[in-house]
Parts: sequence; C-alpha cells; structure tokens
Amino acid sequence: MFDGKSILITGGSGSFGRMYIRRILARFKPRRLIVYSRDELKQFEMQQVFTDPCMRWFLGDVRDAERMTQAMRGVDFVIHAAAMKQVPAAEYNPTECIRTNVNGAENVIAAALANDVDRVIALSTDKAANPINLYGATKLCSDKLFVAANNIAGDKRTRFSVVRYGNVVGSRGSVVPFFEALIAQGAGSLPITDPRMTRFWISLEQGVEFVLKNFDRMQGGEIFVPKIPSVRISDLAEAMAPGMPTHVVGIRPGEKLHEIMCPADDSHLTYAFSDHYVIAPTIRFHHVDQDFSVNGLGERGERVEQGFEYHSGNNPDFLSVEDIRTFNAAAAI
Repeated sequence: MFDGKSILITGGSGSFGRMYIRRILARFKPRRLIVYSRDELKQFEMQQVFTDPCMRWFLGDVRDAERMTQAMRGVDFVIHAAAMKQVPAAEYNPTECIRTNVNGAENVIAAALANDVDRVIALSTDKAANPINLYGATKLCSDKLFVAANNIAGDKRTRFSVVRYGNVVGSRGSVVPFFEALIAQGAGSLPITDPRMTRFWISLEQGVEFVLKNFDRMQGGEIFVPKIPSVRISDLAEAMAPGMPTHVVGIRPGEKLHEIMCPADDSHLTYAFSDHYVIAPTIRFHHVDQDFSVNGLGERGERVEQGFEYHSGNNPDFLSVEDIRTFNAAAAI
C-alpha cells in the first residue's frame, strides 16, 4: 500500500524512525519518505546512511503548527513517533512534556486534516493506560485526541488510529543499553528498582512490523495492542550479567511495578484477536457505524471478559532468563 505514496514520520531520526525507514525501503517503492525531526545532527548522520532518492529531510518541531502543516503537504500516510518519553524528565519538566506530547499531537492532527492525509497512526505507550506519571498522562491525552480526531474529520477521508506497546528493547534511554554501559565499565553490581518489577518486552523490528500491518487493519479510532511477552527486571539483570550482584535503588519518580496495556475499565471495549488486542473508542462516531470486531484485513476478534486486564504482571507469556538472552540477541542488542 506504500508504493508510490508519500509517507512522513515525526520524530523520524529516533530509533523507531531508523528501523521504519529500513523496512519501508527494503519492501516498498514510496514516492517520498519524509523524516521530520528537530535534531539536525541525527538527520545529518542518517543522510549518510539513507541515500535513496525518495528521502526528504525536514527540520522542525511538532510544537510548530505552521511548519508541521507545511511539511505534510501532499502526504498520504503519517506516523507520529515524536514525543518526550523519559518519565523522570517529564516529572521535573511538566510544561515541556505537555507542549510536545499534547500540543504537538494537536498540531499533527490539524496538519493532517488541512492536507487531506489518508491515514495517521500515533505511537503510544503502556504508560498511557491508568497513568500515574505525567508522561503517561500526556500520552493518554494524545491517544484521546487522535481517537476523537475521527469525529472532527467527519466525511473527510483522513482516519486516525493509535498503536500502544511496551518497552522497546535497546531503544535510546532504555534499561538494556544502560545495563550494557555499566557492564562495559566494570560495575560490581547492577541497580534494579524493585526485584518484583515487570515490563512488556518488544523488539524494534516487531514494533515497526506491527505498525505497518495496522495501516491495513485500521478503520479509524481504535487502539491496537500487540500480544507480547513480559520480563522480570531481576531476570533481565541475570540474563545480561550472569552471577553479578544487584542492588535495589527504589522506584524512580512516576514509575510503576507493572505496566498495563488494556485496562480493566476498558474491558467492555476490548477485542482479542490472534496476535493483538483492539480497544474500541469510548465515543460514537456520527458519520459511520463501525464494527471493531472485524478489521480492514477481515480478521475477526472476540470481546474479552468483563474485568479483563492485560498487564505485565499477569501476562501468561513470561520470558525466562535464557529466553531473554535469545530475544535480545535476535533484536541485535
């Protein structure tokens, strides 16, 4: 579906953007592939690697509505990956987080509608489900904005959906490169926040593939959640540094013991498919009556039981220490 099309990715010079561009160029022939981000150094470095004639490079911030609208002219598909993601940084700099994650989301939506974009997928996070930190709260806000944008679009062709998933193995600022750096420096022990802590685990490649497939699946207004394994932070430490002692440093500001992707409060809206869940909108779209139990690929899902909650602590799929090693190696960590 991407052959001959123009695609824009906000925050495109980040980890997700790099992998996404590799996958698109390997499998499709887009007319234009636009990286929109504010980091000129990263864009310069990427230009040395991605030299396909379809590549375009836009310096800009999602906070800048005018620049966002300009960059989106003639675009067919948008992935909104730009965000302020670090939980403690958001706690200490709340206004900056809101300006990027909430106001930025509004600007992406407005630009997509103004330019008659076909489809938009916004990347979300498990921290947006029952949030206890500002980062999660702003991403929940963003999710709600993108879902409701389908009502604003009305009979326009533009449709908006959300993809929500957990920790991306090895992404910038995540625990795996942090542990790797400590191990390389000869640390005598690894710091863990709490031995009971669990997290969802997904590779960058899996995340990209899930987003790509959901462009075909989406109707507009749904939140897609992949079925992925969980890990215990103590098992991760053992997998990366066998036998190395750990020391407990306590939960950082805004952190949870376990992450949630499908809250129990949304169970009446949640459908289970073979490899993912779909959370239907809480609001009704007046221009169309959609059945979210069947997606654009014809795949069928079943409503989950009332009270069902999908979180990293009750996930039936946990990786063992050896599984984590294998998973991380496959993810090129």
